[in-house]
Amino acid sequence: MEHLVFLGCNTLYTNEIDISQVNGVLYSGISNYFAIIIDKLERNTQMSYVEFKNVSKTYKTGDVRVEALKDASFEIGKGEICVIVGQSGAGKTTLLNILGGMDRLTEGEVYLDGTAVSDYNKKQLATYRRRDIGFVFQFYNLIPNLTALENVEIASQLSKDPMNPLEVLTHVGLEERMNNFPAQLSGGEQQRVAIARALAKNPKLLLCDEPTGALDYETGKAILKLLQDCSRKRGMTVVIITHNQALTAMADRIIKVKSGRIASVKMNEQIVPVEEIEW
Repeated sequence: MEHLVFLGCNTLYTNEIDISQVNGVLYSGISNYFAIIIDKLERNTQMSYVEFKNVSKTYKTGDVRVEALKDASFEIGKGEICVIVGQSGAGKTTLLNILGGMDRLTEGEVYLDGTAVSDYNKKQLATYRRRDIGFVFQFYNLIPNLTALENVEIASQLSKDPMNPLEVLTHVGLEERMNNFPAQLSGGEQQRVAIARALAKNPKLLLCDEPTGALDYETGKAILKLLQDCSRKRGMTVVIITHNQALTAMADRIIKVKSGRIASVKMNEQIVPVEEIEW
């Protein structure tokens, strides 16, 4: 037993207290505190990288209302390849445009890396598109009077933490074609430049709109292999929208869209290498 003296108000109290009991209470309190901290850290670690919450998009032309997206909810983990599949007019492109900051939602919430993108104003969305998103389009959208290297350099200048354009073009296999103009490149080579341009920004998210739609079968597979490598080797989160069901075999997560609604979301338990995919 030891004596502890407590001072309270104007009275002096002296009591005999078992120090082991005090230590036990303190230890229990500290343990509970750290348990709460660890729980919060685990939740943050497990938090989805991309999150759509009840997202709807309605277009209005006069008295005509078109619901392109209706109450869409899904999540995508960091470093995943997510394939969003659906027929033409299903709402895939609307979904991608909202995620990429090119269109505003009507209702709902969108998060990227814990930040509410849906709350951004126009200026913030412009910064978001420049720094956080890499776009790969179906028809390349390269600047025709600039070389492959110059097309990639322009994108890198828009970014806060860009990658080296020379290294990125080498990574996509165009080290011998850097000084060629788009008209001097094949369709597959132009798409590689487009992917290099997107990667040079060092984005948080790579969004691909029908990246193989304008390519032949073999070239298309080469582009998909490149996208798969970006995810597996660089930890890039890749979202691909397509109407080609066969491409779902390469995905970590498959989201099916039908008539503006999310028809299903499932994880792929048997991921197939791109080389083995046939369509």
